[in-house]
Amino acid sequence: MRISDRLDARVEFLRPWQDDAACSREDTALFFPPDAERKGPRFRREARAKAVCRRCPVISECLAHALRVEEPSGIWGALTEEERTQLLSHPAAQRESLWA
Repeated sequence: MRISDRLDARVEFLRPWQDDAACSREDTALFFPPDAERKGPRFRREARAKAVCRRCPVISECLAHALRVEEPSGIWGALTEEERTQLLSHPAAQRESLWA
């Protein structure tokens, strides 16, 4: 990641799209795993967080931000950190097919 990308990422947090995000009215703990979270509770928490994301009017902007700055944790744009890493590891042509 270039230095300018990191600076853009810091400015990105000031973007107005975040004001419209469905998650802004939720407890942030729903979107970020606590330390040593077990598999069952994590699966249920992630499902609830993704349900919030799916009804969000700015889901595309959120996911684009998370992919652009390579957010290291949490649910962003209805994807977990592992799902975003997998998405980023695909060539661009394959990424588009994941959205179909």
